[in-house]
Amino acid sequence: MAIYTKFCNEIFDNNGNLEKITLSYPDNFNFAYDVVDEVAKDEPDKRAIVWCNVEGEEKIFTFADLRTYSNRIANIFKASGIGKGDRVMLVLKRHYEYWFAAIALHKLGAVMIPATHMLTVSDFVYRIKASGVKGIVCTTMDDVPGKVTKALEKAGAKAKLWTVQKNIEGFENLTTLMETASDEFERIETKVTDPMMLYFTSGTTGFPKGVIHDHSYPLAHIVTAKYWQQAEDGGLHFTVAETGWAKASWGKMYGQWLVGSAVMVYDFDNFEPKQLTAVINKYGVTSFCAPPTVYRYLVRKGIPDMPTLKHASTAGEMLAPEVFKKFTEKTGIPLCEGYGQTETTLLMANFKGRDPVAGSMGVPSPFYNIKLLGRDGNPVEMGEVGEVCVIPDDSGRQVGVFTGYLDNQEQYNYVWRGGVYHTGDAAYMDENGNYWFHGRFDDIIKTGGFRVGPYEVENVLMEHSAVVECSVVGVPDTLRGQAIKAFIVLGSGYKASTELELEIKNFCNQKLAEYKWIRLVEFVDEMPKTISGKIKKTELRLK
Repeated sequence: MAIYTKFCNEIFDNNGNLEKITLSYPDNFNFAYDVVDEVAKDEPDKRAIVWCNVEGEEKIFTFADLRTYSNRIANIFKASGIGKGDRVMLVLKRHYEYWFAAIALHKLGAVMIPATHMLTVSDFVYRIKASGVKGIVCTTMDDVPGKVTKALEKAGAKAKLWTVQKNIEGFENLTTLMETASDEFERIETKVTDPMMLYFTSGTTGFPKGVIHDHSYPLAHIVTAKYWQQAEDGGLHFTVAETGWAKASWGKMYGQWLVGSAVMVYDFDNFEPKQLTAVINKYGVTSFCAPPTVYRYLVRKGIPDMPTLKHASTAGEMLAPEVFKKFTEKTGIPLCEGYGQTETTLLMANFKGRDPVAGSMGVPSPFYNIKLLGRDGNPVEMGEVGEVCVIPDDSGRQVGVFTGYLDNQEQYNYVWRGGVYHTGDAAYMDENGNYWFHGRFDDIIKTGGFRVGPYEVENVLMEHSAVVECSVVGVPDTLRGQAIKAFIVLGSGYKASTELELEIKNFCNQKLAEYKWIRLVEFVDEMPKTISGKIKKTELRLK
């Protein structure tokens, strides 16, 4: 029986579907000791990680390996002065050392800061200053060591520095060091409410916010792994995500190991559909999760047979119904969409036991009490747009929801106003109980007395063959208050023209309700984006 059962109680309805789940854990719960090391003790040879890269190298790590290497790295960190509460940044792409270092930091009670290798020097400067990092472990690729060194100089800061796999001047080689370090490590007592992880979220306005999660965070991902991704005990789960993003926590470690599944890690830079599916087939991946962009590519390039794959899920952006349809027709596997934030775990999804509905966020997670609230703070009626809000239990605490913004209590208090967590995301519920994403509240367009979610229009725009990328915003309009404007990146073979603008408008407006009609079009070479690839609608509004 998978270890997650030690920490939760599941209640099922008459159809065998999960109705409610409650957690039970000790005050000193620590994922590294109480999950990884416990599995290593009971099932030392059980697979934890199946890793490969584009060069053809592959490694399989058991839970016993995880315990050994995490103990060794914990000893290395400890000898370098890293201790409880200290912050350490991991910029490790998909290198296998990430998992060892992450577990080591949990054992020390240190705070892990995952970061992407795509950060610029100024991005590193901001994060170094804001977090006061005591150590940085980074890849040798993409000039990350050089950027880190420059950032430390500009920030006037010092930190203990490590790289992996290769020697770089000024950095110690963690991969080499962990081969000879002691693998004995005595448990350091931590509290479940101690900070465990710090993510910097890429907002559309202002500097990134530091989101803090405590040691209970991994347990909230039981539902993520078992009932949305449908990872299986003894199976192999593959989430396409780089370790610098929260999606890695959702799909490459916590929930999967809790339910007994190994994680598939493919260390690559440039996405190639054929390589991805070859990995799935070679290693026998049983469950797969990727953003809609990956599925779009798979559909366009042709989906090969994937006989071992049993389940597929997606999140992060709008999924076009046509992609859902074609993927399901080819594989026989429906795509299950999910929704959540860096500040939370999975809030809604098309869960196991329900027929997925293309384009829908699904239903609220049995782990959370979620309501759609209006501006007045009261629940909205069916079909009406409201803000997705999380109502905590009687204790006022909600496991899985972040415990604070770094040095920004005012913002934390604001999103927790009225005793509930306000996501800032708008949605509505249909007559079948399915929820539909309507956009960010600050992105919603108010035109002619109507409220329009930009994704509704963008989804139709993407159906036009000339449109490679698009974003819809509201701009000032004396007649309507706001007019709907579309920014469009054209595909190869298309040139901006008045005729093409009219063609696209007519194509879309025939499919949209009149109040959603596109009034203005601007062709652009590229979209302004955050480091994580989110379009900065605020900048587009200023154009």
